[in-house]
Amino acid sequence: MLSVSLTEALIALFSSAFVSATIFPGASEAVLLALVHQWPESAWQAFIVATAGNTLGAMTSYLLGLLLPDAKKDSRALSWCRRWGAWSLLLTWLPVVGDALSVAAGWLRISWPVAFLFILLGKAARYAVIVGAGTQFF
Repeated sequence: MLSVSLTEALIALFSSAFVSATIFPGASEAVLLALVHQWPESAWQAFIVATAGNTLGAMTSYLLGLLLPDAKKDSRALSWCRRWGAWSLLLTWLPVVGDALSVAAGWLRISWPVAFLFILLGKAARYAVIVGAGTQFF
C-alpha cells in the first residue's frame, strides 16, 4: 500500500483542484473525499486548499479571457455573463460551462476583484457541500 503524508496529499489536492478549474479534466472531488476519509481531522484544511486551488485555476482562465482578441463572439457563457454579470460567476463550479464562464468574465472585462470574489464564493460553496457530505459518510 502506498503511504502518503498529509502534506503530500494536500499538494495533490491543490494541483487537482487547480487543473480541474481549467479546460483540462481533473478529479478534485475524488481527491478531496479521499483526503477527508484518510484525515478527517484535516477536513477544514482540505476545504481551504481545494477552494484556493480551484479558485486560482478559474482566475487563470479569467486571465486567458483577458488575452483574447476583441472580436464578436457568442456562446452560452458569454450570454450568461452579459445578462447576469459577476453573479453568473457563482456557477463557475459547474462542469464544462464553469470554465467558459471564467474565460467569458475575463473577455468581458468584469473587474478582477469582483470576479475573484464571486468565483471564490461559488467554489467554496461547492467544496463545503462535498466536505460536509464526505464527513457524514466517513
